[in-house]
Amino acid sequence: MTVSLDPSPSPRALPPLQADAALTSAIATPRPAAETAPPAIGFDRISLAFGQDAPVLHDLTLEVRRGELVSLVGPSGCGKSTLLRLVAGFLTPSAGRIAIRTRGLGYVFQEPTLLPWRTVLENVELPASLAGVAKAERRERARQAIARVGLAGCEARRPAELSGGMRMRVSIARALMLEPDVFLFDEPFGALDEITRERLHEQVVTLFGEEPFAGLFVTHSVPEAVFLSTRVIVMSKNPGRIAAEFEVPFTWPRAPELRYRPEFAALAGRVSLALRQVAS
Repeated sequence: MTVSLDPSPSPRALPPLQADAALTSAIATPRPAAETAPPAIGFDRISLAFGQDAPVLHDLTLEVRRGELVSLVGPSGCGKSTLLRLVAGFLTPSAGRIAIRTRGLGYVFQEPTLLPWRTVLENVELPASLAGVAKAERRERARQAIARVGLAGCEARRPAELSGGMRMRVSIARALMLEPDVFLFDEPFGALDEITRERLHEQVVTLFGEEPFAGLFVTHSVPEAVFLSTRVIVMSKNPGRIAAEFEVPFTWPRAPELRYRPEFAALAGRVSLALRQVAS
């Protein structure tokens, strides 16, 4: 088992399924171009087991480059969040190799995990404070990050004064503080109402369009995965593997109305079918 911050993993990713003519006709402008440099995230034949238990992941290979926002969908327990924890260094694989090339990593969890006694500004600037950034600089960075997620004017509020969607925006702003080029999203919008969720989708799309990063997004929602992603990975369970891979060819940036187009429904249906097949 090797965990590396530099060497290039051996490519072995499954070929993407081809979009049909109706999907291809929906393209108006290209997605943010993925860099041709070595991948920012590389899993090379990764396996992971806890003690004598059955493996959570087995022989999984996946690459994500800057300019790709890849969603992971699959049955509960298939190892989606485990992949994020491997990237972040919270876990170590039992076999295989991970290559991470990044100047900074942002992690958005399922819960906002804000400190209730701190203001919005103080919560957002916390990562830079822990990294030793000077107070004046980190405060300016925090104000800019808060403005980027649409919360300018809320700097002095505390988490209890915010809605669930606003708290999640603060969490995203905090993740922006160290200017990451790799972003990990662990089902961050699952507990929110549909309208708030859609607005946050548009926020992520805007951030990605402004400065494309390498992103992994875990979700149980197929429409969410299709709307946000440049690529959708369907994982099987027992143990977790890549079962199917779909390129998402739609216009970037993506208008909210995309969700109601037949081309969107067609692709979401194909992803859902693949998900049902691996869950059966």
